[in-house]
Amino acid sequence: MILAGDIGGTKTNVALFEADAAQLGAPITQQSFPSKQYDSLDAIIKEYVAAHPAEVKYACFGIAGPVVGGRVETPNLAWKVDGNVLAETIGVARVALINDLEATAYGIEGLKDAQLHTLNASDQPRTGHRALIAAGTGLGMAGLFWDGGRYHPIASEGGHADFAPRNDTEVALLRYLTEKFGGHVSYERALSGPGLFNIYSFLRDTKQADEPDWLAEEIASGDKTAAVSKAALANKAELAVKALDLFVEIYGAAAGNLALTFKSVGGLYIGGGIAPKIIEKLKSGGFLHAFQDKGRMSSLVASIPVHVILDDKTALYGAARCAYNNR
Repeated sequence: MILAGDIGGTKTNVALFEADAAQLGAPITQQSFPSKQYDSLDAIIKEYVAAHPAEVKYACFGIAGPVVGGRVETPNLAWKVDGNVLAETIGVARVALINDLEATAYGIEGLKDAQLHTLNASDQPRTGHRALIAAGTGLGMAGLFWDGGRYHPIASEGGHADFAPRNDTEVALLRYLTEKFGGHVSYERALSGPGLFNIYSFLRDTKQADEPDWLAEEIASGDKTAAVSKAALANKAELAVKALDLFVEIYGAAAGNLALTFKSVGGLYIGGGIAPKIIEKLKSGGFLHAFQDKGRMSSLVASIPVHVILDDKTALYGAARCAYNNR
């Protein structure tokens, strides 16, 4: 039995898998927990194990944060996670902790065509490295190194690299975010759920368009990002539409940067919870234009296939696959 988890800033998915010599099947049991309602991952695992007793032999958790030496302090949760503590809770010899995007990278290997939507189909499919970017509660990135026979996921904290504006509007956005957060401004400040609202706030505060009273009320009374995204997708507020358009362009530019970093001729994958919800916007052209707009390397980037991951359990499957592959 394998216990696997996908730990994010918003929700934590935990599942039990039965492994055989061929492959991992669907989870036997799976449960989601609201991450911020718990003071530790250990508390979630204790609750899950008590509700779903099993003789677990291997365990792996993909977690949003930089894992070093089997430990991680999560940037979007006030948690300190220790693999040794989790191993005692579960009753196994060791627990593998990996970055959540590294877990998603493991999961890509098992995805079927129906679990992907292709934004850019290459007319010359090639084997080679792959790259993965995912905007959600935060911004994650990962690489997949191709050794000629198989892929090896590579963890990254590229989402915290410096935000690189490409035009006057984005330079103004950088200045706005610098004033708001001080000092260093990462891509995550613009390219995440909270990042979308940061972009919206920038456009509102710099008078790029008027904020409707009804939208201001929705923002004040509920989920700010969801309110902006919903208004934009329904084309009900010019300010929200402009915010989402700018978000999508920044997403495309960051994805193109990552594709260049890994020379990911084997494909660029878009994960996270946001992409499937705004897929019509991703298909509208702004994303791919920014993705491919790389000067002398534009033709190379344009040849790279781009796929949106539609299955939100990919990181969970990937954590189980990592435990199985490294048992």
